Amino acid sequence: MTVKDILDAIQSKDATSADFAALPLPDSYRAITVHKDETEMFAGLETRDKDPRKSIHLDEVPVPELGPGEALVAVMASSVNYNSVWTSIFEPLSTFGFLERYGRTNELAKRHDLPYHIIGSDLAGVVLRTGPGVNAWKPGDEVVAHCLSVELESSDGHNDTMLDPEQRIWGFETNFGGLAEIALVKSNQLMPKPAHLSWEEAAAPGLVNSTAYRQLVSRNGAGMKQGDNVLIWGASGGLGSYATQFALAGGANPICVVSSPQKAEICRSMGAEAIIDRNAEGYRFWKDERTQDPKEWKRFGKRIRELTGGEDIDIVFEHPGRETFGASVYVTRKGGTITTCASTSGYLHEYDNRYLWMSLKRIIGSHFANYREAWEANRLIAKGKIHPTLSKVYSLQDTGQAAYDVHRNLHQGKVGVLCLAPEEGLGVRDQETRAKHIDAINRFRNV
Repeated sequence: MTVKDILDAIQSKDATSADFAALPLPDSYRAITVHKDETEMFAGLETRDKDPRKSIHLDEVPVPELGPGEALVAVMASSVNYNSVWTSIFEPLSTFGFLERYGRTNELAKRHDLPYHIIGSDLAGVVLRTGPGVNAWKPGDEVVAHCLSVELESSDGHNDTMLDPEQRIWGFETNFGGLAEIALVKSNQLMPKPAHLSWEEAAAPGLVNSTAYRQLVSRNGAGMKQGDNVLIWGASGGLGSYATQFALAGGANPICVVSSPQKAEICRSMGAEAIIDRNAEGYRFWKDERTQDPKEWKRFGKRIRELTGGEDIDIVFEHPGRETFGASVYVTRKGGTITTCASTSGYLHEYDNRYLWMSLKRIIGSHFANYREAWEANRLIAKGKIHPTLSKVYSLQDTGQAAYDVHRNLHQGKVGVLCLAPEEGLGVRDQETRAKHIDAINRFRNV
């Protein structure tokens, strides 16, 4: 039995759930990995100089044991998120520490503590097997997966599953991720694949779409409402492109910050009107590595008011971190909100607390999304209210290059990876809905 037999069944129009259940599992599959014995390979290099193409491997790995409440999924497509970049350059920590700690929690979790880490926190594919206790999904179901892995044995996570003490991000803090031909997930990570999207399009929103939903829309984040002025950093990027769509769909006014005319044009094509090209306008929020420049904050705030008719920002959608955080706090209106995640430019944020405390502003930490938020975000994709922002698709063997492009910010929107899918454009089941939204689906490809 090989993965080709699995692919043949997926591409067959006649295969039933029983046919998928009867397929023998292969002994091994191809997966994107990083290796434990290479965690020091970039020692002494600046972050920018660490090259994912050197640390990412395409290996043949054994199929993991399936446990209760879990599913094995044939992965047709996946995508690259920034956590895959962090994993590949071993920053801010080697992810093997996560796997070791997880492996100590229980006997079944020992599977995750391996000398290699199969990465990836998105997938679109087909269920192959379900473990004991799984009733909602069956072999042959076409699915996408969100990346929240929780145990829910503590009461702490039952109002908000992100607060579970054993909360982990699948494919980053667990093994057997989505950048592979087969993935192991908890069955409660599974959601219906949007029928009007191809495999690679359906795989692209997952992590970033759910993250943006919680950070901006959910009451656990900013609780955005109609008319809010929302400052969105990196508005054409992986996270920002979804935040921009949520702002527009929710009746808010996005102020999109980008770094090039091309990225500004993408925001305009989504419907945004207020756009700041930070490179063209020359904003330099730091005089040097240790000193910020409040004059630049003020100049930035003045530019925002020019675009909003004199109003300040209600919500800042923050993810660059250190480079922008001082400016974000400054430009937020009195009583406004800064929601923060990721910190791709650095984790040690500095801001002038006088502008926070005396103006009663709030900083909210936001991380991925709970079960309900992930389902709501996926539902909006399925209904054609929010669209994938897929710009480019790589083969599985070229994942290193895909991660390099994300690391160096050479991409737009999201970067996809074909796993089992032999070519782009497969897996569309609802052509009528697709036809209604085809321009929006292809928006990031056409720039």
